[in-house]
Amino acid sequence: MADFSLFSRRFDVKRVPGFASVALGVFVMLYMPVILLVVYSFNKGTNLAFWEGFSLRWYVQAYHNEAVQEAAFRSLYLALIAATLATTAATMAALATTRTKKFRGQMLIYTLINQPLMVPEIVTAVALLIFFAMIKVATGHTGMIYLIVAHTAFCIPFAYLPIRARLESMDLTLETAAADLYASPWMTFRRVTLPLMWPGIVAGLMLAFVVSLDDVVITEFVKSAGQETLPTFMLGQLRRVVTPEVNAISTVLMAVSVIFVAMFFVLTGRKN
Repeated sequence: MADFSLFSRRFDVKRVPGFASVALGVFVMLYMPVILLVVYSFNKGTNLAFWEGFSLRWYVQAYHNEAVQEAAFRSLYLALIAATLATTAATMAALATTRTKKFRGQMLIYTLINQPLMVPEIVTAVALLIFFAMIKVATGHTGMIYLIVAHTAFCIPFAYLPIRARLESMDLTLETAAADLYASPWMTFRRVTLPLMWPGIVAGLMLAFVVSLDDVVITEFVKSAGQETLPTFMLGQLRRVVTPEVNAISTVLMAVSVIFVAMFFVLTGRKN
């Protein structure tokens, strides 16, 4: 009689021969360049290949660099506005797709909202470039509004997913009870739904903020002259000359992103 005990065991990928070695190699390839970038941002000399001693020279230099200050302020300003607008739109979209009866075309709407996640970013950037170029030619306006609209559109699905997930995990009992007690839809939303979905909104806002802050491709295609953000400024510096100052700016930008992403996981994981 055949022994089926082996087939009844639950498969565990950690028991596959060589799994630990492959996983370790993947982590080394992913994080070793990042670790080297952080370490050499404290390098005293200008050589990127040789360690010449510990120093905060490049952080101080980047802090006093007016071009860096201007680009950093513009990045924060753009990310804050785009994330706020994207989160507002994502909240309304999440409510419209989870707090209504199923209707024809609902899946199509869900697909359209998440379109920026499925289409390569370079395709979105080129499409926005052509679209905004037509508007610039017709109006002659070249302000920051184009970057704000582009970042907002690109960040909506990143804010939408955690908000929708939060709404889908919420129990409808309290909202139903509020309606049974003659609360208006607005009162139910303000007193019951909004406080319960608030962690998802904050998580979506932070995720959209990080995505906008770190974006290079769309910003590079859409921006006009004099509208450098911190990532595009760094890209321009790399094209001219590479100094440890770029490492210092990258380390600070990475630290900000890590902090926001960590807060995102704390907010989304606390309820679970």
